[in-house]
Amino acid sequence: PAALVRVLTAGPLAMADTAVPAGKYGQASLEKLGVWAQVSPKVVRAENVRATLALVERGAAPLAIVYATDAKASAKVRIAGVFPEATHPAITYPIARLKTSTNPEAEGFRRFLVSPACKAIFVRYGFSAR
Repeated sequence: PAALVRVLTAGPLAMADTAVPAGKYGQASLEKLGVWAQVSPKVVRAENVRATLALVERGAAPLAIVYATDAKASAKVRIAGVFPEATHPAITYPIARLKTSTNPEAEGFRRFLVSPACKAIFVRYGFSAR
């Protein structure tokens, strides 16, 4: 943890606000790793994960905690490390069709999202698909 603290406190650490999932996950990881108390004074919060990433893209912060999928989508940043999955709640994107939906295409869209073709698209963009 000492080396991690040195890296994360070398300059401002951009993180999403805890009102959004990315901010909650990032803080949970730092707490689980036992470094939150040392790192928190250096944290600069942004409204959401995209705004957090933008802080690094424009040089306002040397590091940020963002989703790997967002980092991979930017040509201006590189992934320096990944938190172990056991350090934060599972990151999921649930889908459901409302029973009261009157849209005839809702079920077809839901089926598409769980299809092998769509799973391949998710994987291509850095998501894991179950």
